[in-house]
Amino acid sequence: MESTRARRGRRRRPSRRRPLLYTALALVAVTGVTAGGTVYVKARARTGAAAVSSAATPSASPSAGVSEEASVTRPAVDRNALLSEAMDAVSVPSGAEVSAAVLAMDSAESAGYGTAAFDAASIVKVDILAALLLQAQDAGRQLTATQKAYATKMIENSDNDSATQLWHAIGRADGLDAANERFGLTATSGGDGELWGLTQTTAKDQLVLLQQVFGDASQLSAASRSYVQGLMESVETGQQWGVSAAADDNSTALKNGWLARSTTGLWDVNSIGKVTVDGTGYLVAVLSKGTGSRASGITLVEAAAKAAVSAFTAA
Repeated sequence: MESTRARRGRRRRPSRRRPLLYTALALVAVTGVTAGGTVYVKARARTGAAAVSSAATPSASPSAGVSEEASVTRPAVDRNALLSEAMDAVSVPSGAEVSAAVLAMDSAESAGYGTAAFDAASIVKVDILAALLLQAQDAGRQLTATQKAYATKMIENSDNDSATQLWHAIGRADGLDAANERFGLTATSGGDGELWGLTQTTAKDQLVLLQQVFGDASQLSAASRSYVQGLMESVETGQQWGVSAAADDNSTALKNGWLARSTTGLWDVNSIGKVTVDGTGYLVAVLSKGTGSRASGITLVEAAAKAAVSAFTAA
């Protein structure tokens, strides 16, 4: 936002019985954010206690009085630090790794924990559908009835055969990567050949993808976004775990992924989606690898999702 000058109030004569005092600051507006994360706020001083201001204090005189409003500088909340602190309390199995990213939709503030790349597993199915819809938009057409049937099974039931059909429809990795370049994903690379589940991605990139699905500033049309959201809101009951653990209502939209690596026997377990807490929407992405079982991975992902949201909701 552009910064504004604090308005000056009426001049007042000091009381003859006692000196005029000024209160502590009452926050009234955020007026700007620097590149370094400092938030500038306009604050109002009221009668009763000494006011603090980053501006020079005007000289006081019986005839001049003192301004009732002044500008102050307060540091922004360090959401990354809060998320890191919350993640420190998450129990991560030996040898496992987890990464998380979260964005508050009302303020557009975000936080991230971890920068490593992970196997996408079935969360890439949201990306495949987004790419398919973008290609359809470019061609000025709708999805075919067959494509819609595949999309429904792919998202709601996590059907792999349907995902493979749409993977081919978008041009496999090349098609996915081309769409992701337009979506703004910079650290995601489509899997080789038929191996769409081995697409490499980061929690930060998945947060960008979720903004394409749930945000207004998107390459996807409103109709396309609504279509993906509807499918993510209708995931079958047995797959409604993961980021949904952080929600306090039933309006969650999500897609989960899980994959046992044949070379190690260890599990990749991921979850992305939108949850609502105290009336505020949060986009959440949690990726994990190296757990000994799917159940252990789900426990880890759910704990990390709660930690991610707590960076904004904890007192």
